[in-house]
Amino acid sequence: MMTWFFVYIFMFICGLLSFSMNRKHLLMMLLSLEFVVLSLFIMMFVMLSLLGFESYFSLIFLTMSVCEGALGLSILVSLIRTHGNDNFKSFSILW
Repeated sequence: MMTWFFVYIFMFICGLLSFSMNRKHLLMMLLSLEFVVLSLFIMMFVMLSLLGFESYFSLIFLTMSVCEGALGLSILVSLIRTHGNDNFKSFSILW
């Protein structure tokens, strides 16, 4: 039980490290953010199951994370259409 908990914590920390290291491309940031959300979902689902609570909250969390992913992809598509790429170095605030 505790070993799996440490595996979930390790997944979460790896996702956060990947999110903080990949700041050049928006697509890589979105993928690492989805990995963090997926690790949180797995950890929450397992903990709710072990404690005997209802898993309804995990479905709400999964729905919100899907909405967050769709919003991120729509922002990515609009950025690529206007600027031509997803590099953060090519964006100018004064533009």
